[in-house]
Amino acid sequence: MSEKPSSDSRRKFLKGSFVSISAPTLAGQLPALTKAPQAEEPKRFFGESENSFLELAVDQIIPRDERWPGAREAGVVEYIDRQMAGPWGRGELIYRHGPYYEGTASQGYQFEYTPAELFRRSINAINNHFASQGTSFDKLSDTDKDAYLASLEKGGIDLDGVDSAVFFDQLLGMTVQGFFADPMYGGNRNMAGWRMIGFPGAYADYYDLVDKHGIEFKREPLSIADRDHPDSSLHKMKMRGA
Repeated sequence: MSEKPSSDSRRKFLKGSFVSISAPTLAGQLPALTKAPQAEEPKRFFGESENSFLELAVDQIIPRDERWPGAREAGVVEYIDRQMAGPWGRGELIYRHGPYYEGTASQGYQFEYTPAELFRRSINAINNHFASQGTSFDKLSDTDKDAYLASLEKGGIDLDGVDSAVFFDQLLGMTVQGFFADPMYGGNRNMAGWRMIGFPGAYADYYDLVDKHGIEFKREPLSIADRDHPDSSLHKMKMRGA
């Protein structure tokens, strides 16, 4: 994020890197853009000031363009909020006993704080930083917001005990996860991320297409929660009595 990329270049990056991204729970015009907006769920974890920073930050990472929604509109903040309020955010699924050493990328989460504590400490430190200057993150121009996030990404800024590079890496990962995870987890609203890259979602099988090669696959994407759809995995398991 050393310089501001265009919406198009960001989306090409997301499309190209999708196959290497996994969520901790885990093509055509987007119908959501023509439907009435969905009501936001009450926040489970984040307070108003924390939520305000997140909404702006995730939209800088995945901005809206003329065809697709940005991260905020796609429900990414709701996804992160659910994760922070759940077992993963509370650190229940992470080994957290010391001693603490700097781990390698392959070793996963290696910090003394729970993910929820890491996010809260970091965001509050950021908000306090701007408040001490008589301003706030939301008052920055888009260019200055990007520049500030780039400075976090570079590292070396203490966010109440959390290195800024650590926080930015977690924020980036959660933003991408929320944009592409199954909608049942709160993000990827109206399956916007899946529609953007042409991912079909939770179809049970492709038996009828096994012997058809070189054709374009055109079906509406399915969420895991679409359990009553005749082509869904859960529906077919139910029909088999599984």
